[in-house]
Amino acid sequence: MGPVNWLAVVLAAALAVIVGIVWNTVLFPDRRQIARGDAERASGHVTMTVVFLISAAMLGHALARIGSETLAMKPWLYFMQSGGLAIAFVMPAVWLTHARSRTEPMRRVIDCAFWLVAYLAMGLVFWLLG
Repeated sequence: MGPVNWLAVVLAAALAVIVGIVWNTVLFPDRRQIARGDAERASGHVTMTVVFLISAAMLGHALARIGSETLAMKPWLYFMQSGGLAIAFVMPAVWLTHARSRTEPMRRVIDCAFWLVAYLAMGLVFWLLG
């Protein structure tokens, strides 16, 4: 196992947070605002940052287990790992949570797509800093 690239972990989490902010405010604004006030919005951003830091750390650990030599020969593994985590674990959890809340299907698709894009963006950071 190689060392975890902690710079990539922090930058990947930061990029995922930026993607989240742009996705939910500019691209697909959500009428059902979770955080209405500035303090609540800041708390939401802190929570999102912590969640993405944990996710990026786990992704960084998984990539370190694969090893830099293998990743250099097979760079698509960055995206298979990051996208695979989103598709296999995160997106089903988001979909089921929305289904239970009876959220409209298009909102489910938009939110699930966000997680895939965010995780692929994290994979991109790890690839670029590989």
